Amino acid sequence: MPLIVKRGEVPKTPHTEFYGRKNILSLEEIHGTYGFSGAFSRKMHLRRYPTVQTESPKLLPLSLTSPLLQNAPLSPYHLLTGKIPYQETFECSRHCLLKGLTASISVSKPLLSSPENEFFRNAERHECLFVQEGNGILASEYGELKFKERQYLVIPKGTTYQFRLSTKRAFFLIIESLYPIRFAPHYLNSDGQATLMSPVIETEIGIPDFKEPLDISGKFNILSKHNDGQVTKIVLGHHPFDLIGWEGALYPFSFDSSDHHSIAREIHTAPPVRQTFQAGNAPHSGFSICTFRAQIEGWNPKDVPAPYAHYNVDSDEMMFFSNTTYEARKGIVEPGSITFHPAGLPHSPHGDAAKKSFSSRGKLSNYLAVMLDTFFESLQPTKEALKYHDPQYPLSWARAQI
Repeated sequence: MPLIVKRGEVPKTPHTEFYGRKNILSLEEIHGTYGFSGAFSRKMHLRRYPTVQTESPKLLPLSLTSPLLQNAPLSPYHLLTGKIPYQETFECSRHCLLKGLTASISVSKPLLSSPENEFFRNAERHECLFVQEGNGILASEYGELKFKERQYLVIPKGTTYQFRLSTKRAFFLIIESLYPIRFAPHYLNSDGQATLMSPVIETEIGIPDFKEPLDISGKFNILSKHNDGQVTKIVLGHHPFDLIGWEGALYPFSFDSSDHHSIAREIHTAPPVRQTFQAGNAPHSGFSICTFRAQIEGWNPKDVPAPYAHYNVDSDEMMFFSNTTYEARKGIVEPGSITFHPAGLPHSPHGDAAKKSFSSRGKLSNYLAVMLDTFFESLQPTKEALKYHDPQYPLSWARAQI
């Protein structure tokens, strides 16, 4: 993030002697990216380093991934994630549906908050969550970040966190990235501010509310995801939320989908104007995340608001439908549907959606969807995804013509 934040107490000069509490030397930690060349934060621990384990690490019989489908035909997919059951906690209810070299897509539908003394840490991927259902608090060493439906939560790799739900259940779309997830660089000027033409404004993010350090001894389990979905339990003898302060540009933050300020023009706009986040180096690697939300449709008297058939041969496309008012897939998708269109196939609106869209010229749409486009990277469905796939989806365009 270009927005550098300071919370709590930190020394003015990094890596210098500092006492956050009388006669207690504060211990510094750097949470960094890109080999100490990217965004980082410096964290000041009250009295212990975050390395003080009291038990040997233990690999758990829990996998947060799924094997890829093998020898599957090239095909579009429609994944009915509404059929995925609500179960247990955030980490235990993750279902991995699509995977690539630098990106993966999962869904988690927890019924329970994290246990009081149990935490999660993704040690291999950065995460961007879209909250489809539920609200509560994302608690981490950085503080407490409130969340609600239709918000994004961006969580840097290595963050130690837990979910505290204030609703009976929640539903998260989880996008994982090998690269940090941030606002697209082309939205920012040379000083790191969002330009006056950008659809996002960097100051509209939600930042964790800092809390006093928890100076508590005991047994605290950190479930760490690593090596393609394996989970190791790390046990600390002190509470991991023990910071007296932090400062930097790497921290969890929220962003409300309604704060993506849509850009409209006289005729149909292509998906890049809807881009909210980016991972990697577009257009050479990584992916973009786009927010399809309410906007004025084209007002040219001959505009076709429905999208054209498209064949972006360098990008695989995943689209998550928060609601069902997206005209191009009307009558096909359900709330929570995921469509996956691999680069090797063109895709288009269904049936006479193009003609029906004439009536929406110049009017405000009310759809909400999250799209991910990869850059020169293939995604593949997992065996888990096959459980929720509509096998008739590839034929749905033909049926819509009848």
